[in-house]
Amino acid sequence: MKRAAIAWCLAMLFAATAHAQNYPSQTVHFICAFPAGSGADIIVRWYAEKLRPLMGQTILVENRVGALGNLATEYVARSKPDGHTIYLTGATAITTSKYLFKNQSIDAARDLVVAASLNRQSTMLIVAANKPLNTVADLTAYLKSRKDAGTYGQTNPNARVMGALYKEYAQVDATEVGYRALAELLNDLTSGALDFAFVDNISATSLAREGKVRILGMSTPQRLQSSPDIPTMAEQGIPINLTAWFAAIVPSATPQPVINHINKLFNQVTSSDDGKKFLGGLPSDPWPTTPEEARANIEREIKAWGEYVRIAKIEPQG
Repeated sequence: MKRAAIAWCLAMLFAATAHAQNYPSQTVHFICAFPAGSGADIIVRWYAEKLRPLMGQTILVENRVGALGNLATEYVARSKPDGHTIYLTGATAITTSKYLFKNQSIDAARDLVVAASLNRQSTMLIVAANKPLNTVADLTAYLKSRKDAGTYGQTNPNARVMGALYKEYAQVDATEVGYRALAELLNDLTSGALDFAFVDNISATSLAREGKVRILGMSTPQRLQSSPDIPTMAEQGIPINLTAWFAAIVPSATPQPVINHINKLFNQVTSSDDGKKFLGGLPSDPWPTTPEEARANIEREIKAWGEYVRIAKIEPQG
């Protein structure tokens, strides 16, 4: 019986190793949880372009939008665990879903695993460029001076939590409005229908360069090396400590040799001169890790996000 068990284990090991040596053997699908043209989509498509020659296969980008990324998360969790479906998204797709949604059909922390970390980035607080607000203190004072509640927009889980934490720490009254697409949020922000918004770093800096918005603060505890001129919320008196990080995520049943191979390919691109230039321009800081380091980071963040959601007093949806 013992010999049979050992033989079975060896057979599985050899099969997994052989699978990794042949990987990828068909078209690879990169899943993006947000619309084409969004900050997330820009990252996904850039990595797809850079990884096509390294993988030697066609890479298709699929935008599966909805439920703050939860639709894409469930799709990937149910996909075949062979490394040919890779979810490129903020790691909060794993860390927040259990706290933000009720009656989930999957446990993202159990059913998904990070194959590679890509970068560290920030969620940013923005206002329309035509508003006379230059700091977080200016915005807080403006909201407290109003007789009615202010309004703010968000498009992703990080932004939703950051908005709730800002209201809690600053003790201001503002109504959250969720958006599926940045363009809709921007229209309402520039028209005055929204007073402020929380968006990803790519969208914020792009819009700021175009002169459409002003960035008041970022969510990371320290300023990013790639954008040292943007102050943090923390240094402006709002103790928010939310570091977003993009990752390549696969179903947890994916063979470890395949995960290791995916990690090697992504780290090669992230650590390249092109990778550093691209990620720094978002702005974000490159962050290549091993699968083991990524797993430890996820486990730590799952605990942290439970506390963030508790402090923010967010009730699960659905």
